[in-house]
Amino acid sequence: MRKAAILIITIFFILSCGKKEVKQVTDESRIAQEAFSVVEAIKDAYLKRELSTIEKNSTREGYRELLGAIKAFDKAELVFSPKWVEIDKSAISLKIAWDGKWVVKGQTFEERGTGIFVFEERPLKLSKILRANPFRQPE
Repeated sequence: MRKAAILIITIFFILSCGKKEVKQVTDESRIAQEAFSVVEAIKDAYLKRELSTIEKNSTREGYRELLGAIKAFDKAELVFSPKWVEIDKSAISLKIAWDGKWVVKGQTFEERGTGIFVFEERPLKLSKILRANPFRQPE
């Protein structure tokens, strides 16, 4: 009797744990992932000085703003941490906290800030950066 009870409990446990519920990815989640992916692509292109990649991932106005903001550096490191996403019908805003380190002529500059990256169009393209722009560094 005892073995039967243990066997029934074991079978019940195996059957109850065996089913995995698959959660569907929401549109909002997919859009947020796309926005962060675009920001990462722009960041990597900035660090490698690949202006064509920045242009491809930006609107015309956004590219002009970024191009005018970029300063010369010998080496740079940037770390982005997304904080929140706001999705409107016309634009997506992604708030990012960033930490950066730039080396210019042997001198090291460290800075941190929070920027709001605004995206438009489909596929998403960066149109502007509000607040602290990490691509304006070092100042």
